[in-house]
Amino acid sequence: MPELDQLLGGGLDRGTTTLLVGPAGSGKSSVALQYAVQTVAGGGRATVYAFDETLGIMVARAESLGLPLRRCFESGGVVARQIDPAEISPGEFAWSVRQSVDAGCDLIVIDSLNGYLNAMPGEKYLNNQLHELAAYLNQQGVITILVMAQHGMVTALEAPIDLSYLCDTVINMRYFEAAGEVKQSIAVIKKRSGNHEKSIREFTLDSGKGIRIGKSLRDFHGILTGAPTFDGQHDDILKGSR
Repeated sequence: MPELDQLLGGGLDRGTTTLLVGPAGSGKSSVALQYAVQTVAGGGRATVYAFDETLGIMVARAESLGLPLRRCFESGGVVARQIDPAEISPGEFAWSVRQSVDAGCDLIVIDSLNGYLNAMPGEKYLNNQLHELAAYLNQQGVITILVMAQHGMVTALEAPIDLSYLCDTVINMRYFEAAGEVKQSIAVIKKRSGNHEKSIREFTLDSGKGIRIGKSLRDFHGILTGAPTFDGQHDDILKGSR
C-alpha cells in the first residue's frame, strides 16, 4: 500500500517493533494481517498469535477485504496460532515465539496485548516479558507487530498499559465525527528507525475495495481528540463523505 508506506517513510524496518493502537474495530488487526500477507508475497513467512478471535473469523474478515489469508495458511506462509490466555503461561508463549523464529519466521503479530495481559500476573511482569521478547526478536531481525485496543470509542481513550516506550514505531488509529458520519483516521506517532510522514490521513475498511488510506486531513484540527474542528469549505467535507 503506497499510502501506508508513505506514512511510515518507506515501510517497517527489519529488527523493529511496531505498536498498532486504537479503539476496538478501528482496523488495527486488518493492517497487521495486510503486513502478514505481503510478507508471504515477498517470499517471507509470518506467524500470527490470536488472543481475541477465532481463526475462522480472522480468515473471513481478511478475505472480505481482499486479503488471501486462507491461501497463505494453506501454503504455510502464514501460521496462525489461537491462544487461550487461561491455558498458557508467559514462559510457554515466549518459547512458542522462539520456535517460530527458529522455523524461519520474518514477521510476528501478537493480536492483542489486551489478551496477552490476561495471561500475565501483573503489569510489571508484562513490561519485563515484552521488553525481553522484543529485544530478542529485534536481534533476530524479525519485524514484530503488537496490537493493543484502547478503552472507549471516540474521546477520552485509555490504554490498559503504556508500552509506547518499548516500540520503535507507533501507529495510532482513531474514530472521529465529520459531516454526520463516523470516520476513521491513521497517523504515525513515532518511528525511531527513520523519518515518517507527520500528517493524519483518513482510513477506511471497505468490503469491496479493502483497506484504503486517503489524503492528509488538512482541513481539520483536533482529530486525535475524537471531536475535531473543520476549517475548510463545507462543500469539501460533503465531497469527502460521498
